[in-house]
Amino acid sequence: MAFMSGNTLGQLFCVTNFGESHGPAVGCVIDGCPPGMLLSPEDIQPELDRRRPGTSRHVTQRAEADRVEILSGLYEGRTTGTPICLVIRNEDQRSKDYGNIAQSFRPGHADYTYWHKFGIRDPRGGGRSSARLTAPTVAAGAVARKWLREQYGCELRGCLTAIGEIDIPIDDWSQLNANPFFAATASKTAELEAYMDALRKSGDSVGARLYVEARNVPVGLGEPLYDKLDADIAHAMMGLNAVKGVEIGDGFDVVRQKGSEHGDELTLAGFASNHAGGILGGISTGQDITVRLAIKPTSSIRLPRRSIDVNGEPATVETFGRHDPCVGIRAAPIIEALLALVLMDHALRHRGQCGDVRVSTPDVARLNSDAA
Repeated sequence: MAFMSGNTLGQLFCVTNFGESHGPAVGCVIDGCPPGMLLSPEDIQPELDRRRPGTSRHVTQRAEADRVEILSGLYEGRTTGTPICLVIRNEDQRSKDYGNIAQSFRPGHADYTYWHKFGIRDPRGGGRSSARLTAPTVAAGAVARKWLREQYGCELRGCLTAIGEIDIPIDDWSQLNANPFFAATASKTAELEAYMDALRKSGDSVGARLYVEARNVPVGLGEPLYDKLDADIAHAMMGLNAVKGVEIGDGFDVVRQKGSEHGDELTLAGFASNHAGGILGGISTGQDITVRLAIKPTSSIRLPRRSIDVNGEPATVETFGRHDPCVGIRAAPIIEALLALVLMDHALRHRGQCGDVRVSTPDVARLNSDAA
């Protein structure tokens, strides 16, 4: 199924994203959610609260409550199988902050490409290219997460593993929501606080690296050749603003590995390793699916930058709006949501074609989990 305008993700669990950063609202329409699942705003709001702006001094201070409204697709609290419309009102736009860039292009931003593609653009907060449009993604992801948890016991978690030149270890997942950086550690908070304070004062920005995993994923999700599960995960992740690189499993580290090291051996006790990141031949193995992402520095910065205006004349651009010095800080809930959306779509596709398939070979990944 093809969608020309690029606003819809998925084939059977389809999520169409709508809205602009400074429009009246952002939201999405979910088509293909199975009927009968209990669903309420309370299932969605906690994920939006994790992503929303203004939660610490290290992110944009735009004050949005991000309260979700469910406009359709429910009857007596259960999904009906019809389209679910989720709306999040914009409440704290400051469009005047963008008056100085309406006729010029911010370096590194989508201004220039949107102008050439459409011949018109909304400069307020980036319009359609704004990270504000990730809020509906998180809302839709919350619906997918609930279904995956109820059907398979699937759980997802993501964290920040680097800000700029500072590497962040993963050694204590219980700390994930105990610090403003979505860091799975307690060892780096003070260093990161000082680093981000200095960065914010300088008017500059920095990139980030993130990690996300899905546990208790059923074996068999994914379709060869061009709808491989890892291909669709990469496709979804690259749709997130500022993502410039995606790795599945060991990713680029496989370049230095030997075949005798990389191939995940199968034993009577389960898989001996997971270098492949839970996907072989584009199909899930039942192991944890592991993904890493690289996010570029925020393009909207206060420092003067050279550019041109719409007439092709030299211009100097300074951005005065409220922006994240590092967009990666709020990205963990978003990449969790994107992974959930892809897994949900593939789970429905697998059920539609191969739901009756049964083999006698044991589920080796479950042997690992049973032993643990």
